[in-house]
Amino acid sequence: MQIDLTNRTVLITGATGQLGRVMTRTLASCGANVAIHFNSSAAKAAELRDEIHRYGVRAAIFRADVASFEEIVAMRNQINDELGSVDIVIANAVAQYEWTTILEQSPEDYASQFDTCVMQSVYLAKAFAPNMIERKWGRFVGINTECSMQNFPTQSAYVAGKRGMDGVYRVLAKEIGEHGITVNQVAPGWTISDRDRENHTEVSESYQSNVPLKRRGTDQEIANVVAFLASDLASFITGAYVPVSGGNVMPTI
Repeated sequence: MQIDLTNRTVLITGATGQLGRVMTRTLASCGANVAIHFNSSAAKAAELRDEIHRYGVRAAIFRADVASFEEIVAMRNQINDELGSVDIVIANAVAQYEWTTILEQSPEDYASQFDTCVMQSVYLAKAFAPNMIERKWGRFVGINTECSMQNFPTQSAYVAGKRGMDGVYRVLAKEIGEHGITVNQVAPGWTISDRDRENHTEVSESYQSNVPLKRRGTDQEIANVVAFLASDLASFITGAYVPVSGGNVMPTI
């Protein structure tokens, strides 16, 4: 059994980020053609595109502000022209900001999280779901976070945005499931990425002591779950919030 995404086209928003680039490589290694989205990292996007070509798939880069419906629609049209209709959407991009307490966090930070978590999800659905409905096949995979279940101090803006995203995805799963489209979320824990490897910060005893598996997960482990949910192996899974956190958070029944 293997994950086969041959002849599928996937869009990964925030593809040049720490997790995004590994998802991009992984999906390409499964045979998917890749639309590499970026907002400001054009050079990184071009480098990633050139790297992806080694998998023998098609890849192209596309810039858009995910908080703008007009720019997402324009990106969709460009992808259609260069790669064809998108089969799989991975919503990974999110605005970055400094975390602090609710009393200190600026209103603009809450707005940025709402725009890049909730509204990005809405805009991507509006832009890409109609073609999926027409073809009776599609995948939406949103990148959520274990923080949505933790609600720790200083997480409020991030949690508010990701919890709002969770609501959109659960409703979307019910609205478009009849068309053969699945809608799921992957919720990483505090994940080891290239930044950690470069800075030798892979280990955090204080964090790992609370994780049942006693370690941090890796970016590749996140990408593996994304690839699974994007594939036909997960054809009867929809509306799921899947923590990839070593048991650090556990949804209850």
